[in-house]
Amino acid sequence: MTSGGSVILNTSTLSTQGRPYVSVYSATKAAIRSLARSLTVELAEKGIRVNAMAPGYIDTDLARKGGMSEEMIEQTKTQVHAQIPMHRSGTVDEIAKAVLFLASDDSAYVTGSELCVDGGWAQI
Repeated sequence: MTSGGSVILNTSTLSTQGRPYVSVYSATKAAIRSLARSLTVELAEKGIRVNAMAPGYIDTDLARKGGMSEEMIEQTKTQVHAQIPMHRSGTVDEIAKAVLFLASDDSAYVTGSELCVDGGWAQI
């Protein structure tokens, strides 16, 4: 195996928040965050950086695939946006840019970190 590289694991801001109806999802994302911490130490001597990217509320089709009605989706968005300091959903493009940063040489001294891309939602 060649030395060097970057591993980026997908967590969620829900791994640190207590929210109803997402307990199993939240627990799995917290486990991935813990995995990132351990891998950071295990892979450092090989020059491999390990980070986690934690998206917040992102505008995707996930709710529609979960069977929520349009009315429920809009109610949820309104409630969540009220809690997010930036008062909006994130975009897939914003997540992609964060991942590209973590994979790039611009983050060469970043390892063991969790980058929250959530409009400040994890801070409340």
